[in-house]
Amino acid sequence: MRLKISLTSNKRNYLIPYNYNHILSAIIYRKIADLDLAAKLHFSRDFKFFTFSQIFAPQFKRIKQGIISKDGKLEFYISSPNDELIKSLVEGYLENSEVDFKGDKLWVEQIELLKKPDFSDVEVIKMRTLSPVMTRIKREINGKLKIWDLEPGDERFYEGIQKNLINKYTSFYGDYDGDRWVRIRPDMNSARRRRINIKGNYHRCFMMNFKMEADPRLIKFAYDCGLGEKNSMGFGMVENL
Repeated sequence: MRLKISLTSNKRNYLIPYNYNHILSAIIYRKIADLDLAAKLHFSRDFKFFTFSQIFAPQFKRIKQGIISKDGKLEFYISSPNDELIKSLVEGYLENSEVDFKGDKLWVEQIELLKKPDFSDVEVIKMRTLSPVMTRIKREINGKLKIWDLEPGDERFYEGIQKNLINKYTSFYGDYDGDRWVRIRPDMNSARRRRINIKGNYHRCFMMNFKMEADPRLIKFAYDCGLGEKNSMGFGMVENL
């Protein structure tokens, strides 16, 4: 299931910092009405099975400090294969329409439950990222193992996406008996690198359009849960074109 959340500020020319992933993540956790579910997700070291998009402002301009929403409106998307989580978020937003965004009060203007595409017979599909995709490896540098962010020009980038997607699917449903082949063919002309700071840790990740070839169940799960790593911190959300 997928939600579109529309927020509004009482200020025009509202500043949205470039590095806001941790802010949106905190907003999502605080709006989960089921407190036990919120705590379980927050403290889990396993997959959390949700993702969210970048912030979109209908009227905006970019400045050095961030993005200016000219009319004070902004929106983002949340997606999860866990229907109970989505229902709990809707309940949380309806109970209290106020949102704390970097210390400012914003208000929920609209919550929209989006119609899910039918992926039942789809094995090849064109998609694009709504938040950048990230996948990583451990690499030895100067005798020490360090985390290394991969790029779309590296075949290991796609191997990481495939392995991660199947691992998430198996963890969520308990098993996967289908074809494990997942092919991602990017439109390299559309690929744009992002460098996102989350509490002092920088992540290289990529926005791009691509064609995905896989079992329909994996395509559907990628739509619901996201591609690549750290989905619950706002990475890897995709939509079909």
